[in-house]
Amino acid sequence: MNTPDTSPDFFESMFQHSTDPWNFATDPYEQFRYSTILRALGTQRYRHAFEPGCSVGVLTERLAGLCEQVDAFDISPSAVAAAQERCRALPGVAVQLGSLRDSRQYDGYDLIVLSELGYYFQAELWQGLVAGIVEQVRPGAVVLASHWLGSSSDHVRIGDEVHECMRMVGVQHELSERHPDATRGGFRLDRWRKLG
Repeated sequence: MNTPDTSPDFFESMFQHSTDPWNFATDPYEQFRYSTILRALGTQRYRHAFEPGCSVGVLTERLAGLCEQVDAFDISPSAVAAAQERCRALPGVAVQLGSLRDSRQYDGYDLIVLSELGYYFQAELWQGLVAGIVEQVRPGAVVLASHWLGSSSDHVRIGDEVHECMRMVGVQHELSERHPDATRGGFRLDRWRKLG
C-alpha cells in the first residue's frame, strides 16, 4: 500500500470539494454503523466523551444523547464548522480544530470513541497514541473503536490492522463484532473497559 497524503491540507481539500465527502449524514450504511456503535455503548449514561476525527459531527450529535458532555475535534476547519453548526443546539457538545497528535489531557473522560480514524496512522504511532489515552482515562472508562474493513488509497492500513495493533494495558476486551456488507466491505467494532 502506498503512503498516502493525510496532511491537514489533504483533508481540508476533501471538505472544500464536498460538504460531506464520505456521506456520513445520508448513507444508510453509515447510519447503520452509527446505530451499531450506540447499541454497543448500551444504556449506560456517560459523563464525558471524547471523539477525535469527528468529521461533520453526525456521530457527535448522536453521542450527545448518551453523554453529559462530548468533546470532539477534526483536523479540517471546514469539517469543524459543519460539525459546530450541526451540534450548535446541544449545550454539552464542544467541537474544535485539532489533531490526535496534539498534546492534551484525557483523565476526565469516561468514553473514548475512535471511529474511521486509525487508518491514517502508522501502527507504532497509532498504538502509542491509544495507549497514552488509555493510561490517562479513569478506571471504568470505555474505549470503542469502529473501522471500515475495505481498503482505500488514502489509508495507511486496513481496519482489521487498526484494531489488531490496539494493544492496551489494563483493559478488559468486552465486545468484538464484524458486520459484513457485500458492496461496502463492512466494518469492525471492538469495545474495551479500563480496569482499576
